[in-house]
Amino acid sequence: MGQLEDMAVFIRIVEAGGIGKAAAQLSLAKSAVSRRLVDLETRLNTKLLIRTTRKSSLTDAGRAYYQRALTILDDVSALNSQTSDSNTTLDGTLRIALPHSFGLMHLSAIIDQFILEHPKLNLQIDFSDRKVDLVEEGYELAIRIGELKDSSLQAKKLTPIRHILCASPGYINTHGEPQDIIGLKKQQFLQYGISGQQSILIIDPQKKRHQVELHAKVAANNGIFLKEMAIAGHGIVHLPSFIVWESLASKQLVPILNDHQLLTTGMHAVYPQTRYLSRRARLFIDFLTEKFTQQPYWDSM
Repeated sequence: MGQLEDMAVFIRIVEAGGIGKAAAQLSLAKSAVSRRLVDLETRLNTKLLIRTTRKSSLTDAGRAYYQRALTILDDVSALNSQTSDSNTTLDGTLRIALPHSFGLMHLSAIIDQFILEHPKLNLQIDFSDRKVDLVEEGYELAIRIGELKDSSLQAKKLTPIRHILCASPGYINTHGEPQDIIGLKKQQFLQYGISGQQSILIIDPQKKRHQVELHAKVAANNGIFLKEMAIAGHGIVHLPSFIVWESLASKQLVPILNDHQLLTTGMHAVYPQTRYLSRRARLFIDFLTEKFTQQPYWDSM
């Protein structure tokens, strides 16, 4: 390895929080990563990290070197990308984090097409609804659904995400269909998320805003499971249309309070704003942008 590669390894150690995690993310032996750090410190004749059995912390010199190394590697990446032929086949490894249900339901075919167009590219994908720390865990980008609160990330909106209140015909036959907010509050709900009681914002036909608390019969952190519970008649569910669209089309579920408005959020590609975005990540975002529109197919049925 040369000095640029040693810089990259050092950055990964810092951001991963230790040599062991960095080695796993780089698919290298822990001893090899440790050796690279020792070689770099020997070349610089200074200590960059103070290492104990539990954690590592930057020295003053290490902190300054880390910031400059980030800038240098970003500049090199930008130069390589600008200089390379735009038709050059993508290679290397793209590490991305995708939302679990949406990724499995709507991104598998798209990723299949992307791989076929770039056969030399490797993908490492984390399917999870947790908020992945892109920098610490070494991901280039993530696809996130909902409101974005992390100001340290750049975001590109890919498509709007609508939410729907719905229930099975069986549930409605047993419990009655609510006609207004008062009637809705008396129903039993299936709640997404298990971190305590939640509420949803609903705007009635008179444009009045209501915050409705969900009295959950079942709470879970997976939308597909909640959809199945709704089909089985266990309550009203509040889910993105990309999860329930086929069940609505088949009449397994029916919309509730269709004349009321629910919050529309968005699906975004997010990436660290402090980093130069690699060509493989940029082309993947462009590929997604081509596939999704302001009227996604699941809302066109």
